[in-house]
Amino acid sequence: MNKIPIILDCDTGVDDAIAIMLANQIPQFDLRAITTVAGNVELEKTTSNSLRVLELINADIPVYAGAAAPLYRDQVTAGYIHGENGLGGIDLPLHRTAVPNITAWDAIHAEAVKYAGALELIAVGPLTNLGLAFLKYREMPRLIQRIVIMGGSATMGNVTPAAEFNIFADPEAADIVFTSGVPVYMCGLEATLKAYYNHDEIKRVGTLNSKPARFFHDVTQDILSFYHEFGMPGVCLHDPMTVLYAADDSIFETHHVNIRVETKGKLTQGKTVTDLYSDKKLEPNAYIVTNVDREAFQNKVYELMSGY
Repeated sequence: MNKIPIILDCDTGVDDAIAIMLANQIPQFDLRAITTVAGNVELEKTTSNSLRVLELINADIPVYAGAAAPLYRDQVTAGYIHGENGLGGIDLPLHRTAVPNITAWDAIHAEAVKYAGALELIAVGPLTNLGLAFLKYREMPRLIQRIVIMGGSATMGNVTPAAEFNIFADPEAADIVFTSGVPVYMCGLEATLKAYYNHDEIKRVGTLNSKPARFFHDVTQDILSFYHEFGMPGVCLHDPMTVLYAADDSIFETHHVNIRVETKGKLTQGKTVTDLYSDKKLEPNAYIVTNVDREAFQNKVYELMSGY
């Protein structure tokens, strides 16, 4: 099997941690690196959390620290959802504290050059690292096969009525990515809110009894309560769904559309403006994922976690 070289760019909180565990188990992925960005929690924590999860699953994958703040905006975080440390208060062991003295955007560029157009990026946090890579290296668009992101929506927001968190956190960087010329596949809230795990399904993973499976169970407990307060049936696995989409899009619904990001509006900052429901007079520059077969998704997550 010819494996796909992948970089996973993340702001490691609860669902990012699960995304890392799943990405490590997908046989067609050659996971070249984890790059970290501030988002769910501060950069120091997202980097530390990434190292901790890799140690948990015994994966020797390099971690490169990236942007500690958005390109132009004040920083926003989501510790009220993911916990102060980003992992729901769970303290995973950490012995490997050093990361290479190379920025995330430089590491992305180096891998892109190495693989000469075959590299794929999966970005499940704010898009600051990718934006910086495109700003610094003008040849980047021809060096990336595609970008699959968790973020945005055609119809709703989750941090404001108009905007999803990852895009809201750095809308300028997001718009750079969407206008880069690289195909962008946006796993937005329309699909990720359907990609949930309920209490019984979480418990079932926990009974697999490996350390990663028990962590999956434990790290989702506080956030499960958060979702229940909003009437949701379970924990929305936004980032894991995005990783699974990058591996196999057959259980998803995808549309070719035009997407730009609102950077000027006071009430609409971070809104991903799409022509999904319009007359589509704009040139398509991206793809939006709008639906998922939840049962198939749930089964695939369980299958991958069973491998630990």
